[in-house]
Amino acid sequence: MKRTIYSIVSVVLLLTAGLAARAQDQDLLKELGTDSVRKEYVKNAFKSSRIVHSHSMEFIGKGVLDVRILHRFGTINHGFKDLFGLDEANMRFGFDYGLGKSLTVGIGRSNVNKELDGFIKYRPVWQSTGPDGFPFSVVLITGMTLRTQDFPEPKELYAFKHRLAFFQEVIVGRKFSDGFSMQLNPIFLHRNLVPGAEDDNNTWALGIGGRIKLTKRTAFVVDYTPILAGRQPGTKDPLALGFDIETGGHVFQLHFTNATGMNERAFLTTTTDDFWKGEIRFGFNLSRVFTIRKKSTK
Repeated sequence: MKRTIYSIVSVVLLLTAGLAARAQDQDLLKELGTDSVRKEYVKNAFKSSRIVHSHSMEFIGKGVLDVRILHRFGTINHGFKDLFGLDEANMRFGFDYGLGKSLTVGIGRSNVNKELDGFIKYRPVWQSTGPDGFPFSVVLITGMTLRTQDFPEPKELYAFKHRLAFFQEVIVGRKFSDGFSMQLNPIFLHRNLVPGAEDDNNTWALGIGGRIKLTKRTAFVVDYTPILAGRQPGTKDPLALGFDIETGGHVFQLHFTNATGMNERAFLTTTTDDFWKGEIRFGFNLSRVFTIRKKSTK
């Protein structure tokens, strides 16, 4: 209950800060006049369309293909026994495509459970400044996962629907300055199949993400997703700390996390390591964008 109250208060504070900033901007525009001021959309709240494992409020742009390769290694607390986790590797590769400035679709495949995932990401509200500007962005995401790994025996007990899980997500975020962005993203996850009869099919969580710009091409990010209800027994809240490095068309990220999974079903319901007990995994994410459809010159 305390965690739920804290999460609700966090959402309210973010919205209040954004609305207060909007009111100040509008008052300033009234004083200066708006004849020479035009509406401008706020960009580059994050360096990538993902923070670490969570979606960010950022979009990749129309006609752009984002090829993503994600790696997570084993926990570092075993030391040289397994080379600080480097002997173990899990990965996901994905392809995200921008159908519009505020519409992205994506697919991916993880080696854990041989799982496929897909999503649709849409931004109905885009943070902007100037006349009729809005103080924060709102992003809607819907997606699903499909387990392709064989079921255990007896296989006749399982149906295709048991391979599926679905998630719905809302992101409310704001770029407060060139150096700081923050977002909150409530997530609802439904699994058609759970490990035990007592386990809950539905999971509710609240993602909290932030970015602090360090230099022109580097940034520090935090990605934390406390589970509010429907926790899978034995799991922990996913937490990740990362460093983004932008190099031309690449965004290379080094991060430390307690999560093994790299899609919503996986990191919300299978994170069993405790970050604060040293059960931390080193990993990296690589994003490379390609312009597939060039802008019209007309």
